[in-house]
Amino acid sequence: KVVFKGTKPLPSLGQGGASWYRHLPGNFAAHRTLPFGSKVLVRSVAFPDRTVIVTINDRGPYIDGRIIDLQAEAFLKLAPLGAGVVQVRVESLDD
Repeated sequence: KVVFKGTKPLPSLGQGGASWYRHLPGNFAAHRTLPFGSKVLVRSVAFPDRTVIVTINDRGPYIDGRIIDLQAEAFLKLAPLGAGVVQVRVESLDD
């Protein structure tokens, strides 16, 4: 569990749908524009205490309303795979 102290919220990179895919095991994700190697915190909108830190290593998603594709292992930290798509907020970990 990641705990951030202080009153400054993490900068938001957007909010929208997150889907899952199987590629490499681990906490990886696909994003349309973030540089490869970027680490971001993905937070469930419905359950804000459910978060996962992922590394961007692929491009996508290319479906309207979706802002990030999570590797299945990372998606499971937010919701069961059967959910298919969950609403998330993507937050920057860069200073």
